[in-house]
Parts: sequence; C-alpha cells; structure tokens
Amino acid sequence: METQEQITTKIVLDSWYSRIDSADKLFNGLTDDQLLQEIAPGKNRGVYLLGHLIAVHDKMLPLLDFGPQMYPQLNDPFLAKPDKSVAEILSVQELREYWNATNVKLTAHFNTLQAEEWFQKHTSVTTEEFINEPHRNRLNVILSRTNHLSYHLGQIALLKK
Repeated sequence: METQEQITTKIVLDSWYSRIDSADKLFNGLTDDQLLQEIAPGKNRGVYLLGHLIAVHDKMLPLLDFGPQMYPQLNDPFLAKPDKSVAEILSVQELREYWNATNVKLTAHFNTLQAEEWFQKHTSVTTEEFINEPHRNRLNVILSRTNHLSYHLGQIALLKK
C-alpha cells in the first residue's frame, strides 16, 4: 500500500508532467514566427516567455540540489530584464532545444528521488528555517513552478490563430 507521501508526490508530479506535456504541445504547435509575436500589443513576445520558462526551470536544478544550472546565461535576458530590452537573444530554435534539454534533465533527476526526499528542504531555505516552515520543501517548489508554467501557458495560447 502506498504511503501518504507517495500518493501526494504522485499527484504533484502528475500535475507537473501534465503541464509540461501541454507546454510541449503548445510550443510544437506554434511556428517560430508566431512565437516572435507579442501576446498582445505592447506585451511580452512568446519567445521571451519561452526563454523565461527555460530560465526558471533551469534554476530549479540548484534549488532542488540537482547541480548547477545548464543555461545561466538566460538569467539576465529572461529573468532580470524585460522583453525587448536585450538587443540579441537566442533563436527560437535554440530556445526550443534548451526547453527540451532542461525538462529532460529535470525528469531524470525527479525519477531518482524517493517520495520522502521530496519533503526535504530545498537549497534556499536554512535548516533552522525549515524546522519552523517544513512546507518549504522540494515538492512545494514543483507546485509553485507548475502554477507558474500554467499562468504563462495561458498567455502563450493567445498566439494560436
């Protein structure tokens, strides 16, 4: 019989994988030209949101204690700065490749953890803080990133015509 930790972990990870699958389908269904368009006049372009999501997911590697980021060069143009403030960014094709590689690497690490390991602290919380706030664990990171992804997928879906 599965423990509550195993059941909870499966629910959260199933949600994550479902959103990743939805994102893959959305990105694969949009042309490069569509991703270069603004979501709405004066708003972010799809390519910026793709880069933003890659950077956020890439930062999960060190946050979950899986090792260093693969693409730290994405932090400045896609996290620290707004869209269109950086003269040159990677091509849509390069970003599509980074998206896939980042999520493959996360999945590989996710598959190594036992359910109880998801309830351990992530790296931006101290041991002392974690004692008082045990909800600041690895699984909670997945929950927050799943919600973040869902939010931006709703925006990117507006590019479909």
